Amino acid sequence: MKITEVRIFPAEGRDGKLKAFATMTFDDWFVVRNVKIIQGTSGFFVAMPSRKAMDTCPKCNFKNARGSRYCNQCGKEQPKKTGTREDENGEKQSGHMDIAHPVTPECRTYIQQQILDVYEKETSMAKLYKGKKEADTEQVAKSAKVVQEKEITENKAEPVTERLVADREQDIEL
Repeated sequence: MKITEVRIFPAEGRDGKLKAFATMTFDDWFVVRNVKIIQGTSGFFVAMPSRKAMDTCPKCNFKNARGSRYCNQCGKEQPKKTGTREDENGEKQSGHMDIAHPVTPECRTYIQQQILDVYEKETSMAKLYKGKKEADTEQVAKSAKVVQEKEITENKAEPVTERLVADREQDIEL
């Protein structure tokens, strides 16, 4: 199976580490959404889509988010969990569970490389476009200043700078 399409949706998390969400399509048949691109201490990495783990209330069997102190249905205090929970394989469980994840390290590396390649291309293009837009705006402002000075010398003083800059920005956005 090969990744045939990756789409990037820029986002900012509260702590600034979440950079974007990605959607990947396998063989033009299967889509995985809400893959996160996160800035880690040693660079970017990809986190698979996940959901909060739930524990049931011993009194009413209502499902509450793991770590809740009280039941959201009946209000009964939940039993405290000591330390971290472990599943039947002895692996530590956190408050979230992956919805979809790669089974092998090779698959994880492939997915991460494909998504980060597209992310880097899109962010570099966005920086290039932003720099070009700023340069074009500066050039239009200089041109407007020359036109305005010429009109002032001809006693036809009219503030044209704002009009020319606005017209040029509309052209850039199209």
